[in-house]
Amino acid sequence: MTQLLVDRFGRVHDYLRISVTDRCNLRCVYCMPEEGMEFEPDEKLLTFDEIASVVRVLAGYGVRKLRLTGGEPLVRKNLEVLVGMLSAIPGIEDIALTTNAIYFASRAEKLREAGLTRINVSLDSLRPDRFSLITRGGELARVLQGLEAAYRVGLDPVKLNVVLMKGMNDDEIGDFLAMTLERNIHVRFIEYMPIGHEDEGWRARYLPLQTVLERCTERGWKVESLEKPISGNGPSQNYRIAGAAGTFGLIHPVSDHFCQTCNRLRLTADGNIKPCLYWSDEFNVRRYIGDDGALAAMFFRALEVKPESHEMAQALMKQSQSHTPTARRMSQIGG
Repeated sequence: MTQLLVDRFGRVHDYLRISVTDRCNLRCVYCMPEEGMEFEPDEKLLTFDEIASVVRVLAGYGVRKLRLTGGEPLVRKNLEVLVGMLSAIPGIEDIALTTNAIYFASRAEKLREAGLTRINVSLDSLRPDRFSLITRGGELARVLQGLEAAYRVGLDPVKLNVVLMKGMNDDEIGDFLAMTLERNIHVRFIEYMPIGHEDEGWRARYLPLQTVLERCTERGWKVESLEKPISGNGPSQNYRIAGAAGTFGLIHPVSDHFCQTCNRLRLTADGNIKPCLYWSDEFNVRRYIGDDGALAAMFFRALEVKPESHEMAQALMKQSQSHTPTARRMSQIGG
């Protein structure tokens, strides 16, 4: 290893989030509009060989952790083939998947055998009718089957990602927390972010995560702060209800951003590096694949322009910002 991927603020980047598609089988209200999305044709998406080529180069600069995202990554055919290719790259220690789990139950075994180590399941309601409303047609039972499959094949830890939205699912906070009492699951509550739609609808639904701790107090649960991070070293502040088998975490990019410890870069399905999820800066690397030196140089160039922080809190307050926010929706970036 010649050098690490370090930006001008001294942050070491050892984590790459890879979007394998901008398509999804759901239309979650915070992720993409119900209609009008234009998806990339297959020929514009990075091939598995191209993705593996990028990862091989970055592994030589200290990248150790990968996460496959979308859209919904499981709409990409033969994803286990890519997982196998990536797990065979020297230096790669961890391959995670963020999924809505609709298609996961039937593919869990193959993905695990190929080298998948962890899974995050996006699940914003435990009520079938409300889940269908938020996802615009999703079937909760299939997600729960996918969740059970993750346990069955031995993925650890299993995490739930819950985007909290005021007036939409905040009355289910206690129900999600109760899941941790009997089962070794990590429920992560995430603030609603203005990715690609910084509008009044977002501001009206935004809810600071202090609400979660208030719900614990209301139910008489004693909460313990965890010093040791949950596997994966994500940005959540982690807690356990006293005596619970599982844990919960708070991810608050708006009210209390964690940019000072950011260790991640993003590779979009169409071959662009995004140094920051929120800002519009992108660097296309597809044309450099096959030239390892030029490819690495583009990643270092992206790090040179990575800002010290995003400014979502300013967006909430309608204050001026130092950079241009992205116009891409979350599904087009790979959250």
